[in-house]
Amino acid sequence: MTRWYEGPLAAFDTETTGVDVEHDRIVSAALVLQAAPGAPAQTLTWLADPGIPIPEAARAVHGITDDQVREHGRPPRTVVEEIARALAARARAEVPLVVMNAPYDLTLLDRELKRHRGNPLGEHLADAPLLVLDPRVLDKHVDRYRKGRRTLTDLCAHYGVTLGAAHDAGADALASLHLVRELGRRHPGTLGALSPAELHLRQVVWHAAQARGLQAWFDRAGTPEQVDTAWPLRPERCTCGRRLLPGRDHRCAAAA
Repeated sequence: MTRWYEGPLAAFDTETTGVDVEHDRIVSAALVLQAAPGAPAQTLTWLADPGIPIPEAARAVHGITDDQVREHGRPPRTVVEEIARALAARARAEVPLVVMNAPYDLTLLDRELKRHRGNPLGEHLADAPLLVLDPRVLDKHVDRYRKGRRTLTDLCAHYGVTLGAAHDAGADALASLHLVRELGRRHPGTLGALSPAELHLRQVVWHAAQARGLQAWFDRAGTPEQVDTAWPLRPERCTCGRRLLPGRDHRCAAAA
């Protein structure tokens, strides 16, 4: 029987104006599709004019300039709709979606859809939910006590996966896809024997536990940073910090 890491996978990645999922914008995105290990990969790419200047810090990471997006980028309203439809197509085909640090890319896409289209990512996925594989969560689960950083660059080096032009959405997505295949191959019992649906549900629990552990470390160190336990999509939050629940009114004391 073919296991999930030997079959079709897709991988998604974005390059953005910053790291704030509530306010930053998508600049470029890529969706990589591969039918099996060693098979040719098909890459869909998007370039958006975010409608705001790209900060120098972001340009230093991905190299995309304001002039480039003004000349070659398309309206974000069009781009985010196409991305959502492409992800929904993979979900309907039951193809697992690899997303490194999924709460970042998927939450940012969700907020961009609300900003430009007026509807969340979930509405595009109403008939088939995503089956997400997050190499960061999977690696932390199978090798939780390993010291060192776990960025995409670090994980690729650790697992012997080639990373092309780092911080290029297509190269990062392809490396993430190969990384997840390698994780499944190396851990056939812990990861490979589970179905993508089972892995998705378990990652919700694993990420929450990992986030609580990181939060405890921050608290002991006196660091004010707050870690969100939600995966693969962060819920919206009020300015007071409380989560906004769909269909529920929220009276915010901060706005009173």
